[in-house]
Amino acid sequence: MILKDKVVLVTGSGAGIGEAIAVAMAEAGAHVVSVDIDGDAAQAAADRAGEFQVKTLAVQADVGKLDDIDRMIQTTIDEFGRLDVICNNAGVTRRAYIMDLTEEDWDRIHRVNAKGVFFCLQRAARQMIEQGGGCIINTASIAGRGYAGTSNAAYAASKGAVIALTKTASQQLGRHNINVNAICPGVTRTPLSDRNLEIRAQEQGVSIEEALKNHIAPIPIGRANQPEDIAALAVFLASPGARNITGQAYNVDGGLVPS
Repeated sequence: MILKDKVVLVTGSGAGIGEAIAVAMAEAGAHVVSVDIDGDAAQAAADRAGEFQVKTLAVQADVGKLDDIDRMIQTTIDEFGRLDVICNNAGVTRRAYIMDLTEEDWDRIHRVNAKGVFFCLQRAARQMIEQGGGCIINTASIAGRGYAGTSNAAYAASKGAVIALTKTASQQLGRHNINVNAICPGVTRTPLSDRNLEIRAQEQGVSIEEALKNHIAPIPIGRANQPEDIAALAVFLASPGARNITGQAYNVDGGLVPS
């Protein structure tokens, strides 16, 4: 119970990596605020987390809207009185060739993946400064490190922004006892990645099973991530054992991309 009674907020927790993080935090003893643009999905994740006998709260919010972010933070404070950890996990993408991306694609992806992460980080940090410290964990991606198999160039740019933001925020917030780190997942089986996998299969003219095999083939360790692999690192970064770790971006990718 290394996170016993900590208050952890997870955005994009309605499915995939975010849901796994919410559940893992609860298993480690934290009270969990589950946030998703789909309120029903947020509640379902909160219910799963609640099975570990911790307090939970579900909040419907669009992290691309500052009013929603402010409400999300304030609701957390009203309910729990503090915010110890925020996991900025919400993200969007679609599979597309660089020449097929539109202005709409760019704006949609960066609105959530870059703007959303920044303002969630900033709003959470305001509360953490007031209470004397906290922990911020951003979900980036190996796409932000130049992974050739990224879903699209706009997504890669947005995740590169998250990595850069993490480093700068850690430098400026360290004096307030706030740790800021990022996790860079590699190939990970989630509902979002499975939708992209269907498009890969169509592009390659193969079955989904064959497309997945091709996607995993370059991974030295020979397997894709499960969401729980990402969640395990998030729990560690939120724990006392990581108290002197900040400004880092950790790949969880089976050795696919050099750091």
